[in-house]
Amino acid sequence: MQSTDLTQIIDDTFLEISHSRKNYDSNIQFREMGVVKNISAGTATVTGLPGTGFEELLEFPNNLFGMAFNLDKDEIGVVLLGRNDQLQAGDTVLRTHRVADIPVGENLIGRVIDSLGNPMDDKGPISFQQRNPIERPAPPIMSREAVNAPLQTGIKVIDAIIPIGRGQRELILGDRQTGKTSIAIDTILNQHDKNVLCVYCAIGQRTAAVAKVISELTEKGAMEYTIVVVTEGNSSPGLQYLTPYAATSIAEYFMEQGRDVLIVYDDLTKHARAYRELSLLLRRPPGREAFPGDIFYIHSRLLERATHLNEENGGGSLTALPIIETQAQDISAYIPTNLISITDGQIYLSPKLFELGLLPAVDIGKSVSRVGGKAQLRAYRKISGNLKLAYAQSEELETFARFGTRLDQDTKKMIERGKRIRMIFKQPEMKPVSVPEQLLVLHALINGVFDAVPLDKITKAEALIQKKYYQLPDEVLQRIYSSESLNEVDEAILVMLAKEAITNILKLDSDE
Repeated sequence: MQSTDLTQIIDDTFLEISHSRKNYDSNIQFREMGVVKNISAGTATVTGLPGTGFEELLEFPNNLFGMAFNLDKDEIGVVLLGRNDQLQAGDTVLRTHRVADIPVGENLIGRVIDSLGNPMDDKGPISFQQRNPIERPAPPIMSREAVNAPLQTGIKVIDAIIPIGRGQRELILGDRQTGKTSIAIDTILNQHDKNVLCVYCAIGQRTAAVAKVISELTEKGAMEYTIVVVTEGNSSPGLQYLTPYAATSIAEYFMEQGRDVLIVYDDLTKHARAYRELSLLLRRPPGREAFPGDIFYIHSRLLERATHLNEENGGGSLTALPIIETQAQDISAYIPTNLISITDGQIYLSPKLFELGLLPAVDIGKSVSRVGGKAQLRAYRKISGNLKLAYAQSEELETFARFGTRLDQDTKKMIERGKRIRMIFKQPEMKPVSVPEQLLVLHALINGVFDAVPLDKITKAEALIQKKYYQLPDEVLQRIYSSESLNEVDEAILVMLAKEAITNILKLDSDE
């Protein structure tokens, strides 16, 4: 072989090697790996991952994930997001370089999911547009607008006396079995055809209780505009801790699209207990009632995300109805006082009223809306103050009358008026009342139309008055729903229609 041929062969070989080297893909991935040091109920300690960030997701064997919670010098305290039955000390842990997030988008409407975005219904996998971090900063003050539009609950006592505005945070609190969830569900049902998207967040609830709520929402057609985020009571405390933040990220996606959203947290008592459990397991120092020192902050940064955005940022709103459970009517306990100070008002449910059958068992004296009339239709404003004053006066006089004191006619009349106010505020579950129907009844109440009706006929008289809604002129209905006040003629029409209904029922009674 000639030297020139050998040289050519060598050159061709080097060219081929060089070309292969350029096109070679080793497909080698570099990942940081740590080791599980020890495991406790819902938490783990990991070593060997010094670059891990706060709230970063860590991947454990068997598709189990955890969230970095304690970043100590030599180890990391991890909150496990799932069952740890098969996890052992010595197992490998991998960094994911991303924080906990959840899928968001239109396809979530009508679905039931967990706090990681996994479907919990029988409707198959969920396709989504994007994933948003579970923990997000609240909108800055300059991006917000004043709360000025009402969120009608369909519950007479709330819409008239304790109004809720779009973008407000109104706390619902009371002892066990006093109807807290019922108020939230009725509010969701009342948003039908009102262009308000609803998110119901169940934290650590019994499976049967959650199934009942979903059944009620489905039966009434409310799942068409509702997303249910569920973490059951037997889930890990880490998932229970994440649930309200995940639900809020979903709600924020729609708020940022310019939509009005209502979110219900049921309930934050269980959320606080889950966080206390995690903190004690991770050796964080306990404070009052064994809660860690930042228990106020975990709820304040959650509820601060509820707001009304200005027009430059889409004009959407996120209204929050957190629920909290009290023990023996003690609203001065640690968690209730925290949330009372964070929110813009509270609706307190009294077990005494519940036992008397006065449902919803709203204690008007202990309930307040700090937004008040600014978030209320003008048609309510003239009657709401008079109603609250008349009810408070009648309660005081009833207490005074128990001592057997002889009462004059005016005092007796005020007491009887208070009894009728109490009866009118009674309302069955899952039967929200429209705004014109409420105003017809409330105007009749304030103007003494019900005074001649016996107490046992009040419910029947109220139903007859509400039917007069269909006889209201269109211009009156338009003013009721607008920002205008009702004029004297409008109010006279409301009272006249109510008197017609009362006259009919009194005539029927006399005929009998």
